[in-house]
Amino acid sequence: MSLAIDPRRNQEEILAGGEFPLTRRDLAEIAAMIYSDAGIYLNETKASLVYSRLSKHIRQLGLRDFRTYCELVSSQHGAAERREMLSFLTTNFTRFFRENHHFDHLRTEVLPGMISRLKSGGRARIWSAASSDGQEPYSIALTALSVMPNIADYDFKILATDIDPKILAAARLGAYDANSLETVSPQMRKQYFSEVNVDGKQKWQVGDQVKRLITYNELNLMANWPFKGKFDVIFCRNVVIYFDEPTQVRIWNRFSDLLTDGGHLYIGHSERVSGEAKAYFDNTGITTYKFIGKSGGRKT
Repeated sequence: MSLAIDPRRNQEEILAGGEFPLTRRDLAEIAAMIYSDAGIYLNETKASLVYSRLSKHIRQLGLRDFRTYCELVSSQHGAAERREMLSFLTTNFTRFFRENHHFDHLRTEVLPGMISRLKSGGRARIWSAASSDGQEPYSIALTALSVMPNIADYDFKILATDIDPKILAAARLGAYDANSLETVSPQMRKQYFSEVNVDGKQKWQVGDQVKRLITYNELNLMANWPFKGKFDVIFCRNVVIYFDEPTQVRIWNRFSDLLTDGGHLYIGHSERVSGEAKAYFDNTGITTYKFIGKSGGRKT
């Protein structure tokens, strides 16, 4: 994939910039790399975003323009900088209990059956497929603890993955400013967070009782998924909106292969399951889908 460029238009036309002009050709090359590496689709409407997120770094590198930067990140010795580019261009907005209806559904409709299975010696697995700085998987863990405070004594695990190793380091630390905890109840804050000093700043850090439920791993949704078992629940919210339609369809299909029958998929408010996978899911609530299976349960 490459950013579509009309050959009749000037490839050196400046689309955004100031200190480091960003040309149509530069944007096309950056877009092709980010699509290849992460499935993220950029078009010319994102020129200002690309400029704002990369120009400061180009200055720090001591490069003279975007053309030189493109040459660097597309070269063999620029592999590390290419990963840095991905970090800069990945959107990591999140907050505790974002789209709270998902956590209400998890608490009332999913966890009771899951807990019954755990008490009978079964297992339960939840995947946060784009965990960002940890607020989503910690929200999942806090929801589980609110229903079953000793859930860590059972075979219950949350896998949290993200493509960005820097944001995963922040997630493992689990320390947030007070504003980030505005959507966390005072009771939960008191029970599961403690005040800490991080680099001279007061933070609220998630306690070990919550952290022990979660494993963080780096994972690119475009690459192989090295999972041995299936998941009862998958959270993948406000991620595939950045992919083009064929990539979205491929992701939905891959999720359907990894869900247990009756498992649940939670997606973002602007997203909808599409393609062949639509036949394998029932829409049971606001951006909430129940997997009905691929054999015998397919909708017609």
